[in-house]
Amino acid sequence: AFMALNKNNGKAQCWGHSSYGGSCNDLDFAGVTDVYSNGYAFMALSKNNGKAQCWGSSWSGGSCSDLDFEGVTDVVGTKNNEGCGAFVALNKNAGKAQCWGDSRDGGSCIDVDFAGVTDVYSNEYAFAALNKDTGKVQCWGDSRFGGNCSDLDLDGVTEVYSTSWLFMALNKNTGKAQCWGWSKAVGSCSDLDFAGVTDVYSTAEDFVALNKNTGKAQCW
Repeated sequence: AFMALNKNNGKAQCWGHSSYGGSCNDLDFAGVTDVYSNGYAFMALSKNNGKAQCWGSSWSGGSCSDLDFEGVTDVVGTKNNEGCGAFVALNKNAGKAQCWGDSRDGGSCIDVDFAGVTDVYSNEYAFAALNKDTGKVQCWGDSRFGGNCSDLDLDGVTEVYSTSWLFMALNKNTGKAQCWGWSKAVGSCSDLDFAGVTDVYSTAEDFVALNKNTGKAQCW
């Protein structure tokens, strides 16, 4: 579905599949500052007062009336081809977050400590939260696709990247990285040397790590 918002008058129009956010006639968008989507649901947020409205598939995050979004700085979503998804709303200043939607895809994060978290990343099924000051990473969502990273040594991580089913955590200072997620998607990168890597890019299924200074690249 699509949504077209006029921030100046607080009016919007939605169209597309009504079950996934294509209908929003009964909503008031006055004061909305940001709109997010995950493919199956929308969230319209006013960062000025912490008020939000969600619509679309309630299973995938289209219902959030019982949540308080005061102080939210970042919103990230997951979505997959199975018709499921979730959202996480992070308050960096307070070190708190709320998750909603399909719990299998990250809609529940009660066991995650968001104190100090600077960035949240997602693939189609899971989330990864990074504290760049400590280099620590926490994961939740579908464990088959990267939602569990508790057994990995992720100290010193500076960047996190993803494909549809995998995550990669890179330490640019040491040139080391770890990849995890769906094993059938050839997610291992343990035999690669990331020394000097400046940028990492991804498609739905593949990664490429580039050293812009030398023009060298590695793909997997």
